[in-house]
Amino acid sequence: MKKTGWVLCTALLAALLLAGCAGKNTKIEPQGKAYFTYFDTVSYVYSYAGDSAERFEERSAEVSNILGEYHKLFDIYHEYSGINNLCTINRQAGGEPLAVDEKLVEFLLYARELYELTGGEMNIMMGSVLRQWHDCREAAAEDPENASIPDEAELAAAAEHMDFSALEIDEENMTVRITDPEASIDVGALGKGYATERAANFLEEDGAQSYVLNVGGNIRIIGAKPDGTGWVTAIRDPLGNQEEYALNLRLENTACVTSGIYERYFVVDGQRYHHIIDKDTLYPADYYASLTVLTQDSGLADALSTALFCMPKEEGEALASALDGVEIIWIYDDGSIEYTPGVEELIVKNS
Repeated sequence: MKKTGWVLCTALLAALLLAGCAGKNTKIEPQGKAYFTYFDTVSYVYSYAGDSAERFEERSAEVSNILGEYHKLFDIYHEYSGINNLCTINRQAGGEPLAVDEKLVEFLLYARELYELTGGEMNIMMGSVLRQWHDCREAAAEDPENASIPDEAELAAAAEHMDFSALEIDEENMTVRITDPEASIDVGALGKGYATERAANFLEEDGAQSYVLNVGGNIRIIGAKPDGTGWVTAIRDPLGNQEEYALNLRLENTACVTSGIYERYFVVDGQRYHHIIDKDTLYPADYYASLTVLTQDSGLADALSTALFCMPKEEGEALASALDGVEIIWIYDDGSIEYTPGVEELIVKNS
């Protein structure tokens, strides 16, 4: 949630650019393109592959098309002509099944797998609860002096409507419906990462190397730098300003997603309330200041960064150890840092 999330700051692009320009004995010029219309954030396509301008433009345009398609499918606030998206499904909760695009069915099935994998921590059916926190955050942005948090009784009532079983997915007929009229879908913990991975898959199938996607902080690296080394990627210090970093990692062929307390929050009576809500307390999770997941699939990284943010370290560590190729970085409120064993070899040491 970020997240989504909601994760690494856009200053990370600068770190990637600097890392790319520092390659030895190469005259390949970096190429970059930014898009401002997807998932309420900025999306970057960055390449050090040496593509022609035309080739880079073609690949970037297709990445843009993919992100745009999933943006419309996953939008919970707006409907679009000719498609039934998540907004349509939420609006017709309690009604008849809706015919939807196969891509949306595939996504919702994946969300169900992740719900089961994380013991319910990654639950796209928390929309009824998340909506209350979203509304309070929006109201606080408009009128900080009168900011307030959701009413406890109303939160408890909303929590009665976040059962994943209320989401019916008919693979054969490509239909979806929410059986509970008070339930709703919110994919902030998964949507950006999933869409980013679909765009990365296109680039990989197209033979691209030395590309980096940054979709609102969801980082997906395709290949390595031309000299064969990884990209130096900065992990923000969640307790500092946007120019401060807790760690620098050298990464290739992987996704890097962070969930943290420093974005999408509001303040009431001196208390900060961030957007990552614990399903058990219905309040912002308070285990960590930030949590980073490294794994090849951006969708999985996005989902796990939110789910593990809402788990004690021991539980998160156990879940990660059961999965192949997942590394975690925990940063606590006191600034201390812990990480899984595989992270050590990725850290760029200060000389």
